[in-house]
Amino acid sequence: MLSNMNTLIKFDTWFIRFAKRHYTWLARISLAIIFFYFGALKLAGFSPADELAIGFAEKMGVGMYAEGLYLAVAVVECIIGLLILFPAMTRIALFIMIIHMIIVSAPLVLYPEVTWAMWFVPSLEGQYIIKNSALVALALGLVAATRPLQKRARN
Repeated sequence: MLSNMNTLIKFDTWFIRFAKRHYTWLARISLAIIFFYFGALKLAGFSPADELAIGFAEKMGVGMYAEGLYLAVAVVECIIGLLILFPAMTRIALFIMIIHMIIVSAPLVLYPEVTWAMWFVPSLEGQYIIKNSALVALALGLVAATRPLQKRARN
């Protein structure tokens, strides 16, 4: 029994060390793939979010601009995906991502007839939006690994 516990402790220690060492680049790659891929799907016209986005735009009264706005969101997603790969661009990527998340989460409140099946039960579209909270948490991990800006010494 003690041997099993020692093995578990050794594995636990190794796994935590592995996660600390590799979290940042794994998070960057994951976010880049998700954002770029979902944006590319939208640009190619294959995204399952097409109907939700166009319907939401029409409900908000910008129906005639819906397709252009949707393509803009798709391009922004691709840009976030590319920027997040570069550590020097983290702050810019995450700033754009925050604005993007506010916009794409708006249907939860402003288009509830599509995003909620009933009180506190999201539809498939609502679940699609709510999963974005995991992306935000992943991005916050990158912020935690970012060094604060420093004042430069004046000569």
